Amino acid sequence: MSKAFASQADLQDKKITFERLSEHCWAYTAEGDPNSGVIIGERAILVSDATATPAMARDLIRQIRTVSDKPIQYVLLTHYHAVRVLGASAFAAEGCTDIIASQGTYELIVERGAQDMKSEMERFPRLFRGAEEIPGLTWPTLVVAGGDPVRGEVPGRLTLDLGGVKVQIWSPGPGHTRGDTIAWVEAEKVLFSGDLVEYEAGVYTGDAQLEQWPATLEALRALGAEALVPGRGEAMKGSANVNKALDYTQRWVRTLFQAGREAVAAQMDLKAAMAHTRKSMDPVFGHVFIYEHCLPFDVSRAYDEASGIKHPRIWTAERDKEMWQALQG
Repeated sequence: MSKAFASQADLQDKKITFERLSEHCWAYTAEGDPNSGVIIGERAILVSDATATPAMARDLIRQIRTVSDKPIQYVLLTHYHAVRVLGASAFAAEGCTDIIASQGTYELIVERGAQDMKSEMERFPRLFRGAEEIPGLTWPTLVVAGGDPVRGEVPGRLTLDLGGVKVQIWSPGPGHTRGDTIAWVEAEKVLFSGDLVEYEAGVYTGDAQLEQWPATLEALRALGAEALVPGRGEAMKGSANVNKALDYTQRWVRTLFQAGREAVAAQMDLKAAMAHTRKSMDPVFGHVFIYEHCLPFDVSRAYDEASGIKHPRIWTAERDKEMWQALQG
């Protein structure tokens, strides 16, 4: 292979930043690695995205313990991807009683969680150091059901009172996956988006609903957030910067999907679609973290969805390597 597979060559540790965004909200960011969010109440703490491994989660816990000794009662899975959920077991010793996910995320864990776990461990060896501690798939104990707001349905909502701060949890619509879930602290205008929103980092769309994603981003924009913890990239402070991250993600998704549609319409094969997509993506996004990792998975999904495959095909470790050899080899 002319390029190291996925992120196998990315072995340098990233600088962790733990910063306060409002009275009760904190961001745990790592130079383009997956972020986590923390909401600290007088009674309990909620963590949004549990990290990839128990070892990584313990580092997040150490940061939390510098500012609060309250029980970390809730862990929110913004979606099912392994780098976001497999550290959840570390929170049991910190008082965690509820692991929260949407109905869509639960269904995706059932359908493809095991395959995703193996696939992502091979894609991200640095993030999965210490993977032998992972007890298995992370299963939610509290599932938030509900409809798709893009189709005019009323989504299920969960409101948690952590003591002095209330957190709303719901699915704003399909995008990064069909089960994406946010945490929204309305009183402080802080949004925890998971991978629905990224900034100055690759936007992974291998399991995405590309056609619907822009409308979901507009639903987030309508909240009027004044601070944002995106899935990757720095925490965004101020409404102008929140909108900048929303615009960045929307541009990526629209540019990618338009290229996929053009490739299918021209009856290109997947390798030709990759070259065609690079013409519009490389000049704008080619410099960002994990761009080369994301792009072949993204092109594959855009090509599939433009071809009429609405439900993303399951990625396996074997499919990963075959695709990579075809597109990046």
